[in-house]
Amino acid sequence: MNENNLARHETFDTHELINFKTICLVRSKLMQGICFDNELKALMEKDVQQSITALNELKSLYIGASKISNGRKH
Repeated sequence: MNENNLARHETFDTHELINFKTICLVRSKLMQGICFDNELKALMEKDVQQSITALNELKSLYIGASKISNGRKH
């Protein structure tokens, strides 16, 4: 089975994960602006970079899955 063939509930779950990671990314980025501890800022920057990577992976999975509906490619 092709890994991009997701069931509808899996596509929905992927969409929810994208929303969650986007919120985490925005929150970490905003918190960096009001944080004065350099170690904490570095941790948040690492979280931002990891979130961007995860979002890019989830996005490619979601885009691939959205081309498939009812077992047929569009």
